Amino acid sequence: MVLGSYCFYTSISDSFLIFNLNLIIMKVLYFTLALLFANVAISQTHQITKHNGEELDVNFIKNENGLIYYSQNGSAEEVKISKYAVSKITNKKTNQTQKISDKVVVDSKEDYKMVTVLPQEKTIGLKQTGTFSGVSTRTKGEPPIANQNQTAMRIKSKSASNGSPFVSITEKDGKYEAVTYMY
Repeated sequence: MVLGSYCFYTSISDSFLIFNLNLIIMKVLYFTLALLFANVAISQTHQITKHNGEELDVNFIKNENGLIYYSQNGSAEEVKISKYAVSKITNKKTNQTQKISDKVVVDSKEDYKMVTVLPQEKTIGLKQTGTFSGVSTRTKGEPPIANQNQTAMRIKSKSASNGSPFVSITEKDGKYEAVTYMY
């Protein structure tokens, strides 16, 4: 009789162990499925199309102060790119497209009016095409703003002759250094 009751308790404890094992497997399965669906929910929601034809699948964050902020797949790190490098942003879910900037094509020196002077921090995503330096214009009797405008016009003309629609200028002690950019 003792042997019979021992077998009864063993079969109950084995059943309990199997039940707990099945419960653990189901929890792991539900957790795995939840992670899978969460990954789909946070996948790239936008496509950035750059003026050079490159397309990036990203999670768009914001468009602020001439910069586009986004994050890459699986990363929470914010990445920036100049709005001048981006043609459009397309929302993949709604298929809505937002135009960001027009492509500027500079063919000759006469196109200097289309060259845009950018601060250094707004050139992210543009390709550097060259650098040049010189002495700022100083005309006797002219106000400083007129001299700055003449210098900027000279720099824009040189940038346009190189075929670069963007330039970043740093001035110090009557000298300047210009860095040209394109898509």
